[in-house]
Amino acid sequence: MKAFRLDELEAERAANDGAYLQFVRERTMSVGLYALDAGSLDPQQPHQQDEVYLVVSGRASITVGTETTQVGRGSVVYVPAGTAHKFHHITEDLRVMVVFSPPEG
Repeated sequence: MKAFRLDELEAERAANDGAYLQFVRERTMSVGLYALDAGSLDPQQPHQQDEVYLVVSGRASITVGTETTQVGRGSVVYVPAGTAHKFHHITEDLRVMVVFSPPEG
């Protein structure tokens, strides 16, 4: 078993000066914590893996392909592999758990 505390993951991510912290990597999936501060721009490019986002905190909009929706704590968004997607209009610091299948990278 692997168990994690969100506050500890956020502290580790911040200490490493990165927007993304991968904390699980297995044969069929990986999981990470993604952070975007209010007003920032999301630099993501399409990934070769399917993704699921779970918004842990914050508020923003996300565009996936040609569809846009607002997200906040508790929102879950699926992004098919190869699909353009970006968070934008980030009005509150955004913290998102990301599941990639197969593993990212």
